[in-house]
Amino acid sequence: MALTSWSGASPAAQTAGAPIAVGGAPAEAANLLVNSRFASGSGANPDHWRTEAWINAAATSSYGWTRAASGPGEVEVSNIRPNDARWVQPLVLGPGWYRISTEVRTENVGATAQGATVSLLEDGANSPDVRGTSGWRPIGLYVKVGSHGADIEIALRLGGFSSLNTGRAFFRNPSVTLVNAPPAAAAATFDLDAIRKASGSPPIGHPATLIAVFAALGALAYYGWRLYGTPVPATASARGERVRGTSDKGQGGRGGPGAQGRRGKRGAARVKIRR
Repeated sequence: MALTSWSGASPAAQTAGAPIAVGGAPAEAANLLVNSRFASGSGANPDHWRTEAWINAAATSSYGWTRAASGPGEVEVSNIRPNDARWVQPLVLGPGWYRISTEVRTENVGATAQGATVSLLEDGANSPDVRGTSGWRPIGLYVKVGSHGADIEIALRLGGFSSLNTGRAFFRNPSVTLVNAPPAAAAATFDLDAIRKASGSPPIGHPATLIAVFAALGALAYYGWRLYGTPVPATASARGERVRGTSDKGQGGRGGPGAQGRRGKRGAARVKIRR
């Protein structure tokens, strides 16, 4: 997906929280979501959106899509039993600040768990939630993406991580736009790089310590090999000498040439006596 260009007026000239003008024009920045008005689709599914939930069972959650004849369409999440269910669309974002927003209305959403939100799936960044029964209202959050950009998933959501809820939530006009910066009074601002860095598991300790540990392990392995290694087998020539030595010793025994010589001398003595 092509990203919105942010060339044009300098950041200093922009109002915090306002979309960045493209090419110097004062027009509203482009919405990066595809089919954000839920105008196209087939069957019960709007194009470019998918549904998912913590508990994937028809008896727990259901989803709806209404395509309006005029104006924006809307999607629905209905949790019959406590669940975290949502409509999701993936996005690739370049560096900068983004406003992520939608309009929501609710019916009988539980008051003790997370209600209806727009959020970044898996990153723990949520808008303020809406519970109970309410008419249409805007909700949103601001997210800072680092210099390398980021892959994200936008979720129109009822319930949350370890906070399953019941009720019905309706969403329309979801939007992701590039802005200069969040307003000073913004209630929900997030640094995506900081979130993902904190959720990682880097090695514990200084790099020099890790090098020393691996060097010590290598030294121990070498010492063990020298101490308990398999002895070098005897050479073929050494084995041949031992075989020949044993054979010579056998030749001096009862069956060898020495015994035959002694028998010959005794026979010669008996001949002399007869004479």
